[in-house]
This record gives sequence, C-alpha cells and structure tokens, in this order.
Amino acid sequence: MLLKPTFAKRILFFLLADLFLGTLSLYSAYVLRFNFAIPPQFLDHFWRVAFVLLLCKAIAFFLFKIYYKSWRYFGLQDLKQLFFAHVAAYTAFVLIFLAASSWFNPMPRSAVIIDFVLSLMFIGFLRISKRLFLETYEREERKKALIVGMTPRTPQIIKSALSGDIPYYPSAVVAKDGSMAGTYVENVKVYDFGKLSKVIRDEGIASALIAGSFEPKELDRLVEQLNAEGIKEIKMVSLLADRQEKLKDIAIEDLLARKPKDLDMEAIEDFVKGKTILVTGAGGSIGSEICKEVLEFGAKRLIMVDNSEFNLYQIAEKVDSLKSVAKLVSVSDRERLKRVFERYRPDIVIHAAAYKHVPLCESNIAEAIENNLLGVMNVIDLSVKYGVKKVVNISSDKAVRPTNVMGATKRIGELYAQNVENGETEIVSVRFGNVLGSSGSVVPKFKEQIERGGPVTVTHPEITRYFMLIPEACQLVLQAAAIAKGGELFILDMGEPVKIVDLARKMIRLYGKEQEIDIEFTGLRPGEKLYEELLIDDAECKTRYASIYVAKSTEYPIEALRKDIEALLNAEDKMEILKKIVPEFLRRETDRLKEIHSSSTRS
Repeated sequence: MLLKPTFAKRILFFLLADLFLGTLSLYSAYVLRFNFAIPPQFLDHFWRVAFVLLLCKAIAFFLFKIYYKSWRYFGLQDLKQLFFAHVAAYTAFVLIFLAASSWFNPMPRSAVIIDFVLSLMFIGFLRISKRLFLETYEREERKKALIVGMTPRTPQIIKSALSGDIPYYPSAVVAKDGSMAGTYVENVKVYDFGKLSKVIRDEGIASALIAGSFEPKELDRLVEQLNAEGIKEIKMVSLLADRQEKLKDIAIEDLLARKPKDLDMEAIEDFVKGKTILVTGAGGSIGSEICKEVLEFGAKRLIMVDNSEFNLYQIAEKVDSLKSVAKLVSVSDRERLKRVFERYRPDIVIHAAAYKHVPLCESNIAEAIENNLLGVMNVIDLSVKYGVKKVVNISSDKAVRPTNVMGATKRIGELYAQNVENGETEIVSVRFGNVLGSSGSVVPKFKEQIERGGPVTVTHPEITRYFMLIPEACQLVLQAAAIAKGGELFILDMGEPVKIVDLARKMIRLYGKEQEIDIEFTGLRPGEKLYEELLIDDAECKTRYASIYVAKSTEYPIEALRKDIEALLNAEDKMEILKKIVPEFLRRETDRLKEIHSSSTRS
C-alpha cells in the first residue's frame, strides 16, 4: 500500500526531488563559476540563497501546475510550462535579491544564471525520464506499425503510439504528398507513398495505421496493396474530441461507400426545419436513420410509427424524447393510423414501412401484399385527407422489372403515388438500392458467418447489387423530397454495381482469414434476381443534382388501380393479378434470363 501511487504521493515525490535537484544544480553552478574551487566566504550564504530560490521554484511550479502533470505523458507543451515556471521563479528571486541584497551577499550573481540552465536540465530530464524509459524499453513489446497518411493529426497519433496509449510502435510514415519525403515527424521518418512496399520490407513492418483521408476506391486499393505485402492487421485512426486516438478495424462499408459530392445540406435543412414529420417504419434501418437525420436538420416534432415494439423502443432511446413521439401502430391498420394523423397533423410524411426481405415475402405472399399495399395506400390517403404538405414514399430498385412479390408491391406503390388524387399534397417516390449494414443486408450475415468460421454462402457467382451507406441514402432521399413538386419518381444514383462474391472475398480478407474460410454457392432463392436495375430505359431525366434522377411517369387510372388492388387483396391466385397490374413482373430470375436470351436471339 505504501508504494501504491496516489495524487498526494506523486506531488510529494516531485517536490522532494525538485528540492534535491535544485540544491544540486545550485551547488554545481557555484562549482562551475569558481572552477571547482569555491571560496569559503561564498559558501557562508549558500543555504540562504538556496532556501529563497527553492521556495520561489516550488511556488512557481504550483502556480504553473507542474506538479499536476502526468509523469508518463510529459511532453513538449509541458516542457514549455516548466521553462516559464523557471523564468517566473528566477524573476521573483532577482526581485527579492534587489530588495535585500545585503542579506545574500556575498553571492556570485553569474552562478544564478548557470543555475537557471542546470535546474532546467536536471528537473526537465527527471520529468521526461519515464516517457523515455517507456519508449526505449517497452517498444519491443509493441508491434511495428506503418502510419499511412500525413495530416495535422499524424504527430498526435505518433505521440500516442510512442507513449504506449496504443499497442503499436511507429517505424515509418508514408505520405501522398511527395514534398514531405525525407522529413521527420516526432523522430519518425516520412517516405514517399510510392516507396510503401520497400519501407514495409526494409523495416519489417507487420501492422498499418491509416491516418490519412482516402476515397473508398483509394482505400480499397491501399488495403489490397497492404495485404499483398503481408500486412493483415490494418486499423483506421480517428482523433476523438479529447485528443485521444480511437483505433477501429476497416469495415466493408469503408471500402464500398460512395459519398455523393452534391449533397445539399441547406436544401435539406430548409425542407425539414420547423416541420412536424411523421416517419413510418421508424424502427427499421432506413426509417431510424431518417428519424435521426430530420431531428439533426431541425424538425420541430418527430412522430415515429412502427409495429415492432423492440425496433420502436430502440430508436426512441436514440432520439430526443422532448421532440419525438413513438406510436406502436401498423400502417395496414387504417383506423389507428388515422388517429395518429388526427392528433399530430404532420407537415411531412416519410413512408419507409414495408416488408422488404425477398425470400420471406415469397413464402408469405398474402401478408407481404397486404402489408405493403395497404400501408402505402393508407399513408397516402390519410396524408391527402389531413392536408399533409408532402409525402415521400420509399421504394426500391427491386420495383424495376420485378421478379419477386416484394418488388411487385413496391412498383404498385409507385403507381399509386403517381396517379392518386392528391389535392394540395405533393406525393413523390424515391427509388434506391441496397444500403450497407441494414438489417436485410448481406453484410451482417457475412460478418456472422466469418466470425463463426465459415463458410460464407453466396447464392450465385454472378449476382450483383448496388450499395450505398444508410446516412447518405437517407440524406439523398430528403434532398430529393426537397426539390419535388409532386408526382415524381426519383431515382438515386447508386454508382457501379458490386459482385456479391467480391464483397464476400473482401470481407474475408479484412478478417485475415483467406486460408480458413471458403465461399459456397447455394443457388438463387425464390424471386431473387441476378442483378438489380435502377433505370428502366433512357427516358429518365437528370435533376439539378447529379446523384438524383427523375423517371418518366406511368399513367394508370386511379379507379382502375384501386379496383385491381382490391381484387389482388381478395384473390386466391394473386400472381395473375400482380402480372396484370405490373405487366413486366416475371416471378423468377430464370424467366428473366430466358426473356433476355430470346430478345437477343430475335435481334
């Protein structure tokens, strides 16, 4: 217990150490001043000088909080404070000496100047000694790391690594800016990015810390290159608000994310700020993110509607309870949903509630049709009835030439939104592809399979999908809604499609388990397409935002559509009526492939 460090013990230790070192430095100054032969008359008042000088130092050190500094983390800024504390202490001593010089004399005045330098050296070395010890003798226990990227925070990352905050020892830095090559940062050499492979081999590096900012494609290529050089342990570094570093594994989202360059935050804020917004499916992947986004953009009130108690509870815990209301209501229950509209009178409604999992919808056709179609009809009809200014219907790329029930219901929802009598309400649909990390995404499934030891299951070697990060997709949805006039079908630019097998390989590689985990192909599931489409033909038009397109409207007399939907809900054989409403609906991907083959043969 006696040796256990405490705040009081640390102050006492440094106080006693400073008194000893201060005395030693003053005596050394006398020795140097008199060339190792101090005249006896100057020694008579030595202790008077030492007492006053040490008292001035102790007071100055307390005032400059030198005794409150951590020994382990003592750095350059702390050394500057120590210097200023010395300046203050010696200035005070000089003033005392001038006021009472007879009490000190004889005193060699030049010895005080020498003592200033020696004291700063002795006490400064004591303060920095623990850090030097840790950096010298503990470095062998840490992994040699390459820091990739030269940014203003790189020196802070190196400091944290050198002081043992993170279990890596920086051996080199590689920077994209070639002008930095050959320089040193915190005594770590900076190399040109082109020499990355050579540096890894020469330094025997086994880990990499990515500190710079890279576009997803750049990051993907960098990870590929590091993996090719045998580096499997790769971390991304972010600097937290308290200047501490956070290390995280590279996620597949970091490699596949595409960040739209035309996000218009002002347009979104103008659209959302001060409005009462109702979000259906508020507990889902898209709905929950939209809830968070609209509050961040200044919504006056948020009404969250969901039929899942657990999902609704989760999102309610994450948002401001003073500005939000959680309503446990199914969108297919018109009467209960009507009471929500009557009470809260929303300005904007975002309809994200739907059954979206393709295989489940294929095995529960009646339930999928009822939930998805009654949901969109109830939300739109009640919005029109209660004077909602704008309704945003969230659709899917699976609505394009659908091969499954979910996609067909989404297409019917688009048709209803385009053709319903809207009164003063502007009704728009927004269509986009898969979002990374959503509850129905393959990413969580692959993660679970990899962590379990494999195999990773992919339905087909040629299957492709579009991907976008959830926050970016939701922001683009709000941006599209902001420019909508009513009746549009907006399509988000999802970039290039990604092969699912390539996605699986990347994830396995990120886990460093290429030799351990196999990929198995299980065959297309009912209703699953080899590839998704966002644009049907060349009739789509660009908006003022490159990431948002607007599709050509499809006319369908609303009374006929309502009758067809009613017949669909009541029919025993729902497939025939689905095909009547959505003529391009082909139940299975095999049918779609046959159609493509026959079309190419005819042409």
